[in-house]
Amino acid sequence: MSTPTADSPAIIDAGLIDLDADLGSESADVIGALAGRLAAEGRATDATALRDAALAREAQSATGLPGGIAIPHCRSAAVTTASLGFARLQPKVDFGAPDGPADLVFLIAAPEGAGAEHMKLLSGLARSLVKPDFVAALRAAPDADAVVVLVHEALGLEVPGGPATETPAPPAPAEPEQAEAPGRYIVAVTACPTGIAHTYMAADSLVAAGERASVPVRVETQGSSGGTALSPDVIAGASAVIFATDVGVKGRERFAGKPVVASGVKRAINEPDAMLAEALRASENPSAATVSGSVEGSDADAGTGDVGWGTRLRQILLTGVSYMIPFVAAGGLLIALGFLFGGYEIGDSAKDIVLDNSLWNLPDGGFTAYLGAVLFQIGSLAFAFLVPALAGYIAFAIADRPGLAPGFTAGAVAVFVGAGFIGGLVGGIIAGFAALWIGRMPVPAVLRGLMPVVVIPLFATLVVGALMFMVLGRPLASVTTGLTNWLGGLSGGSAVILGIILGLMMCFDLGGPVNKAAYAFAVAGLNVNDPATLRIMAAVMAAGMVPPLAMALASTVRPGLFSEAERENGKAAWFLGAAFISEGAIPFAAADPLRVIPSMMAGGAVTGALIMATGVTLSAPHGGIFVFFAIGGIGWFLVSLAAGTVVSALAVVTAKQFTRRGSSEEVDLTPVTV
Repeated sequence: MSTPTADSPAIIDAGLIDLDADLGSESADVIGALAGRLAAEGRATDATALRDAALAREAQSATGLPGGIAIPHCRSAAVTTASLGFARLQPKVDFGAPDGPADLVFLIAAPEGAGAEHMKLLSGLARSLVKPDFVAALRAAPDADAVVVLVHEALGLEVPGGPATETPAPPAPAEPEQAEAPGRYIVAVTACPTGIAHTYMAADSLVAAGERASVPVRVETQGSSGGTALSPDVIAGASAVIFATDVGVKGRERFAGKPVVASGVKRAINEPDAMLAEALRASENPSAATVSGSVEGSDADAGTGDVGWGTRLRQILLTGVSYMIPFVAAGGLLIALGFLFGGYEIGDSAKDIVLDNSLWNLPDGGFTAYLGAVLFQIGSLAFAFLVPALAGYIAFAIADRPGLAPGFTAGAVAVFVGAGFIGGLVGGIIAGFAALWIGRMPVPAVLRGLMPVVVIPLFATLVVGALMFMVLGRPLASVTTGLTNWLGGLSGGSAVILGIILGLMMCFDLGGPVNKAAYAFAVAGLNVNDPATLRIMAAVMAAGMVPPLAMALASTVRPGLFSEAERENGKAAWFLGAAFISEGAIPFAAADPLRVIPSMMAGGAVTGALIMATGVTLSAPHGGIFVFFAIGGIGWFLVSLAAGTVVSALAVVTAKQFTRRGSSEEVDLTPVTV
């Protein structure tokens, strides 16, 4: 590895270090102080942008580690060179570690497009922090220069003022290129969203746990500094696999059939011995969960570790909703285009027009009517997959591919008996667990190959179909009918209250489970012949447009309250909000959730209430202002949207200007000029 030069400053120097310092009582204070040091030393162009990027990463998961250590980290366009800011705190500050507050804090800052060499240096520091000797030396260091020497030695870099060396960086914790390993061993994958620190610390912790247990652990790190994938031979010979990840596992199907233990990446740092013990027990248990080779992120088999059933259920339902949305968007927009060309009455005659006419035999209304009928019919057929796709992919999230057939069948039965969206949810869950249960039954080896393609789909479909027809179908249909009748009877204050609730839900987590629950509720009940459902759809879409539009407005009228990165995000948020993409506000909410999210919810509630009060309708489930032709009462729609946007923008500006962010002192929001 090359050593730093005059053109490539050292990753840390005395100017980036605070020893035995009081930097505030909150983690945000410490991060802000270290970000200011980096900016003052010319390592970053904007202290506020760097701080916000680190806080956004902190919001994803706390960076406190056992032993009084914290490693807030981020990649940011504001960082000009990969750098480390270090503070030895007095008093300690809580960074969310399970054993208490931290006194040693490294702010790891990488440029947005950091090269492999820089990323290896940063990940090398993370691996060093699991070594007790290095941590003890940091606590005993008499001055900043001693800390600089310790860090450079740990990273294998030339020590400032010492003889030039070319010592290699610490080796990776595993040797995935090995073709085989003797005896029993475990393989693991570690990955975190940023891929700078936790990925490699988890890997080293698991390797060290394996050494203590005399069981080799081969780790594949899926992080920013790259890594070599585990070879097929190594994976094939492993007794079990550990997934310690906060993101999807790349190439998950390579581990198909292996007993699995899964958790977030921090558990592998905090409890590596426990995870290894669980993996060893799973390797000896024929009923243990196994990797089914699913697509990334389904985690159908990851029922162990610290992923609780509440989290599992949310993941399962979100999988179903996520796969359902493309059918909704495509089908709903095509239906809306059908109305645009053929008029709203096209819904009554589209089927006959499409079957009885062609381009060479146009109906009475001419080409426009024929085009409207074709678009409407295509959209209707796509939209009809809404409930089957929901149920099918809920089952897929539980049992992987063997759950698809019974899940889709459960959804089709739900539609047939009138159980609708609720029936799809229940049927998908039953289908998935039925397929999972049947798949874990011991069968003769000769039948094992038939299980996923014949046996599991057959019997799981039979089970869920019989239950839906004979036991659950009618009660669920009654619930759906009752809900529909209640919605149809809403008027006045009741409708306004419903609009407020839907507006709050749409703005609470910006594309998360609460937002998607409100959206799925609206689209599942969408019926062009039922004005109540059209009002609900209008309230949901208008409220969902508020957050990005409000943040775009706020960052435009008061740019000094926002970082440079947020101001750039604000420019894009105009279009995202207009297109009904609520996620356009996520960068703002992640950096400052306590002030942004309540502000967004206030505006969403105003918009939802106004939409319901004024009777605005919407027959398209997506598209924002670009499906204006499907909006009934476009004037009131725009007024309601503008009102909510202004309320949210005023709220967030007020909150940023007059309230404090997790500190007893006002945060300095003025960009630092270097």
